Amino acid sequence: MQNPPHPLNLLGTGGNSTCTAFTLLSLQRETNIIKRNATIQEVARRAKVSVGTVSNVLNDSNAVSSQLLRRVQQAMRDLNYHPNNHARSLKSRRSSVIGIVISDITNPFFPLVLRGVESAIVQHGYMLTIFNTDDDLERERQIFSMLRTHRVDGMLAVVAPNPANDVSHIVQAIDMGIPVVCLDRTPPGLNVDSVVVDNVRGAAMCVRHLVGLGHRRIGIINGSSWLQTARDRYKGYEMVLGESNIKIDRDLVREGDFRFESGYKMTKDLLLSHSHPTALFVSNGTMGLGALQAFNELAISCPDQVALAIFDDIPGGRMLRPSITSVIQPAYDLGVKAGELLLSRLTNKAGPTEPVTITLQAELIIGESTTGSGKAAMPRGTKRSSSRKKSS
Repeated sequence: MQNPPHPLNLLGTGGNSTCTAFTLLSLQRETNIIKRNATIQEVARRAKVSVGTVSNVLNDSNAVSSQLLRRVQQAMRDLNYHPNNHARSLKSRRSSVIGIVISDITNPFFPLVLRGVESAIVQHGYMLTIFNTDDDLERERQIFSMLRTHRVDGMLAVVAPNPANDVSHIVQAIDMGIPVVCLDRTPPGLNVDSVVVDNVRGAAMCVRHLVGLGHRRIGIINGSSWLQTARDRYKGYEMVLGESNIKIDRDLVREGDFRFESGYKMTKDLLLSHSHPTALFVSNGTMGLGALQAFNELAISCPDQVALAIFDDIPGGRMLRPSITSVIQPAYDLGVKAGELLLSRLTNKAGPTEPVTITLQAELIIGESTTGSGKAAMPRGTKRSSSRKKSS
């Protein structure tokens, strides 16, 4: 009876069991390394370089030749090596993490801001951690405390309404050496790096457009007056009415909280009042969606009965009929600029040590919700059109 072939011969080694056993042991060892995550020493052995060379590669040092760099990177891929960032942060005092605090993640404006921030920082090796406060100041304080404890490298924040003007949690982060950039909103009484939109000019453009159409009774649905953005948008509204010799009617002014429900309730209340407006300016997109719901429920013809303009681009606004007249904020660019400003602080390339404020401009896109088949007179030289027009 013939003996079965030696198992090692099945591998095509011609019976060289010593060589095959060594190969199998090596493969098994590499498999075990991959399963448990390789160490920097194992990467160095695999690449036939020193541990210092691997460390230089991990730290993006220029002291490594391109040939050695490729060998180390290949070894890292072969062993599925991932650096222990926690251990590295303890040693370097850098976490490579940036925290961003958002006031309302459901607001369609902020996902675009986040995309902009991420595109600016990820290419520089930073990870973005996102927190939502729902405009709750106490929640904001808790998040800042947690981010300070975990020693993030930097913070970006869309601050919550702050009636007491208590910004101690932001000051504490700055005092610890953690750079902070505020975006969209600036905290009261604190001079801090910020990237904002010119809300006064944006609101003024929109209200001036309504006045130019012949409207004299222009209502406003605004956000909380504790927020700089809301105060600035009201200032633009007030400024244009003043320059047009239109007295502000307090019955046409409503203050909400930049959320859908308040936009819906305030618009419905205003439209059902005895002194309802002929035009309505809603000072953010989320409240604008609520206003549209109120228009729909009350069967208000827009702009035939009441013209509507919104400060913000709203989802699907270009496809609605009538299309919506909107003040478009450069949300993505705002995020990019904020990320770049924070990076400049982290790399000490910001120039002056004094806080920097970057102001971006919004754009008025004229839609059918103000010009359609409305009864308001068109300003001289303006043509009706179903297509949207830009105004700067």
